[in-house]
Amino acid sequence: MSSAASVERVHVRAPGKINVFLGVGGRHDDGYHALATVFQAVSLYEDVIARAADDFSVTVRGAVDADAVPLDDRNLAMRAAKLLAAAADYHGGVALEIRKSVPVAGGMGGGSADAAAALVACDALWGTGFSPARLHELAARLGADVPFALHGGTAVGTGRGDQLNPALARGRFDWVLVTSDEGLSTPVVYEQLDLLREEQGALADDPPLSLDVPIPVLQALRSGDAVQLAASLHNDLQAAAVHRRPDLEETIRRGIRAGALHGIVSGSGPTVALLCGDPESAQAVQTALQQAGREALHVHGPVPGARILV
Repeated sequence: MSSAASVERVHVRAPGKINVFLGVGGRHDDGYHALATVFQAVSLYEDVIARAADDFSVTVRGAVDADAVPLDDRNLAMRAAKLLAAAADYHGGVALEIRKSVPVAGGMGGGSADAAAALVACDALWGTGFSPARLHELAARLGADVPFALHGGTAVGTGRGDQLNPALARGRFDWVLVTSDEGLSTPVVYEQLDLLREEQGALADDPPLSLDVPIPVLQALRSGDAVQLAASLHNDLQAAAVHRRPDLEETIRRGIRAGALHGIVSGSGPTVALLCGDPESAQAVQTALQQAGREALHVHGPVPGARILV
C-alpha cells in the first residue's frame, strides 16, 4: 500500500445508539457475556474528521465532557485507525479530530461511533477501498457496538452483540434522553450484574451460549407502534446500573409522569431513554424534565450508520 493519501480531509458522522432490548447471559470463561440485543441508532451524532498526517494523533472537543476522553491508544478511534493501517499495510498516519455529542460513558456507544467513523474516514482518506464486510470484520475486533455504528438503523445483535442482523422497523420512534454528568463504567456494571445474580441465584452455573430477542419486541418494531414497543422495553443491565445509581429509577418515573410511554436505562447507563408517542409528546417530556433541572434531549430513530459528509 502506498503511503500517499488520496485526499487531504474526510468528515464522517456516526450515530449513538440505544438498546431497545438487552438480554445478558452469564459470564463465560473468557470473561464475556452472551448477549441478545436490539440496537437502534438515534439522531445524536459523533463527528470524526480525518486529515493526512505522518503520524497518529487525536483531538477531542464537543458539548460533552471531552476531558474524560483518552488521547492515546485507549481511544477507540485511534485504535481503529491503527488497525486499518496495519490491515492495509499503510505506512502513513492520520490526525483525527473528534467532535462529541454522545455522552461519555453514557451507555450510548459514543466511543464505538468514533471508532466506526474513524474506520470509514481513514478508508476514504487513504484510498484503501476495503469492502463493507472487511470493515465490519475490523469493527468487530474493536468492540461489540462498533459494527452496529457502521451500519446504523435497527438491528438484532447476538454473540457478544457484534453478530448483526437487520431488523425491520417501520416509521419513526421518538425518544427523550436524560443524560448525566457522571458516567458509568461498562465493566463495573457487568460485574455488578454478576454479583446480583450470584446473590439471587438468578442463573445456572452453565449459562446458554446464545439468547433470543423476544418476538413481541420485533413485532412492535415492525408495526411502528410506539405503545406496543414501550410494553416490550427491557434491559438486563438496568438493575445493576440502578444499584450503582439509584437516581436513575426516579428519572424514569419522572419521565413517565411527564408523559413518556415508558423508560429504560440505555445499555450500561447512566443515560435514560424515554420512549414517547410522537414528536409533540417528546417535546413536552423534554421541557418538563429540563424545568426539573435535568439535561434532556429529544432524538429520533432509526437513522443510518457511519456516513461521509460532503
